[in-house]
Amino acid sequence: MPGFKGLAVPGPTNMPFEVRQAMDVALEDHRAPDFPDFIIPLMNDVKKVFKTTTGEVFIFPGSGTGGWESAIANLMSPGEKVLTSVFGQFSHLWADLCERFGLEVDAIQCEWGTGVPLERYEQSLAADKDHKIKAVLVCQNETATGVTSDVAGVRRILDGLDHPALLLVDGVSSIGSIDFRMDEWGVDVAVSGSQKGFMLPTGLAIVAVSQKALQAKKDSTLPVCFFDYDDMQKNNAMGYFPYTPAVTLLRGLRASLDLIDSEGLESVFARHNHLAGGVRAAVDAWGLRNCAQAPKWHSDTVTAILVPEGFDANDVIKTAYCKYDLSLGAGLSKVAGKVFRIGHLGWLNEIMVLQALGGVELAMRDVGIPFEPGAGVGAAVRHFSNTAEEMRIAAE
Repeated sequence: MPGFKGLAVPGPTNMPFEVRQAMDVALEDHRAPDFPDFIIPLMNDVKKVFKTTTGEVFIFPGSGTGGWESAIANLMSPGEKVLTSVFGQFSHLWADLCERFGLEVDAIQCEWGTGVPLERYEQSLAADKDHKIKAVLVCQNETATGVTSDVAGVRRILDGLDHPALLLVDGVSSIGSIDFRMDEWGVDVAVSGSQKGFMLPTGLAIVAVSQKALQAKKDSTLPVCFFDYDDMQKNNAMGYFPYTPAVTLLRGLRASLDLIDSEGLESVFARHNHLAGGVRAAVDAWGLRNCAQAPKWHSDTVTAILVPEGFDANDVIKTAYCKYDLSLGAGLSKVAGKVFRIGHLGWLNEIMVLQALGGVELAMRDVGIPFEPGAGVGAAVRHFSNTAEEMRIAAE
């Protein structure tokens, strides 16, 4: 059918025209004498999105998974212990990566739809009198279930127990969209990817690393080459990279950072909360349930929606795509066929969210899920109308 296709997955996200235009350039020499004039300010501005002044930012060709691997390969040694929790597909995959590197993984299994279990983290860390736990892993935003966890709460536990473990955070679908405070929360490694809040194509693993982590790297004995923080830090300091960087994507990143700065980071967070509220209002109006089991877990970047018993969420996803040119996120692993996901992050406004909700209603009606047509869209309209002023005030 003619017209734009709807992209409502939680990554890749919609790409602004300014970002596309910035990447439509001739290829350039990444060893040119003036290349540092571009790279050094770029790195400093990426730090602002992570809210760090003391950390170092490294940008690798890759995805969020590459960012995860960089953290483990640079900071850990075989047999060392990490504490993590599994409550969705991506928190599971990070634990699996650690196991493949030969680490001892204490993975707390949680019900999907919940988040990081602070009390159980505190119990495990309090019992670790010999400080064998070298790193604590936190998935700030579990993209598979639409759950956001309390990173600051984990830092409070570590500080309260005076535990020296490194704090590693998966912020792939949160950084640049949901409030993240690297320095204030004492985060040692924060991992993101270009295709989410940075509004770029997939292809960059964007990682911020604390000075504490860089010191800890000296004791690591795992082999590392492509993701070596030392190599990257040494070259970045001069405005270059240890190998050929994805320069075209970096040009797009420059445009993305300019857009974020123009809107203001706090305004970006307020907008995401505003848009997510409209999606959650629609879910309630349809009589369906959010996979996130309580408001404290609700994500402002992705909502996973449970279909009623007897229905297959994949039918909704297939119908939305094949009949109405709308891409929705699929359920993964334990929630496959049980949920479909609406991504609401990045370059997005109320009208684009309403488009996605309208497409969902068309698809759900076609597969026979009972609801009142227009109920979700109408609820979102009321939410957006009633909270527009609140969003403006929150952003100031």
